[in-house]
Amino acid sequence: MVTDDKTLEVTSSSSSSSDGWKERILIPTLLAGIAGWGYGLLSKHSKVHGLANISATYAANFAIVTGCYCGAREFVRASRKAEPDDLLNSAIAGFGSGAILGRLQGGQAGAIRYSIIFAVVGTTVDFATLKLKPALKSFRESMTGNNDGSQKQNGGLKLPEWSPIQILDEEALAAKKAREQLYAQRNVHNLTKEES
Repeated sequence: MVTDDKTLEVTSSSSSSSDGWKERILIPTLLAGIAGWGYGLLSKHSKVHGLANISATYAANFAIVTGCYCGAREFVRASRKAEPDDLLNSAIAGFGSGAILGRLQGGQAGAIRYSIIFAVVGTTVDFATLKLKPALKSFRESMTGNNDGSQKQNGGLKLPEWSPIQILDEEALAAKKAREQLYAQRNVHNLTKEES
């Protein structure tokens, strides 16, 4: 029985460590790629290298850097058996990934500079993300119209009352269809009247 409990604990801890990897690695990497693409569109080098070329280069570089940092952060988190929100994971991962990428880019001096920059910037971004997460969650809940955390039945956004676009309920939808049928009958009647 003791071995079964230990096996169960190992299985549950290994599955919980891999939960959310999309949220912690894949999504930031994709967002960084999109941000890099946008930065490439605004770059002053687009006239020399071409807009598509420079945008793709920036997108790839931003995605590679973010992927390395997020992967290192998850590696550190798994090694330390820490929580995903621990900022020490961010500092260590930033220092390590910055040192590796800096060494590839600029030698030993680049490794030192990049490691410090990655540690500071990565930890700052993670800290800001932790602080903004509750605000974004409440904003998302206010837009979807559910404050209790459950999914809304229609799954759509809740539009403001002043919006010209409104979601119709069953009765309003039936009234709209009746108006459309009446309008179609009037048009057919007017066409037959004009033809005769």
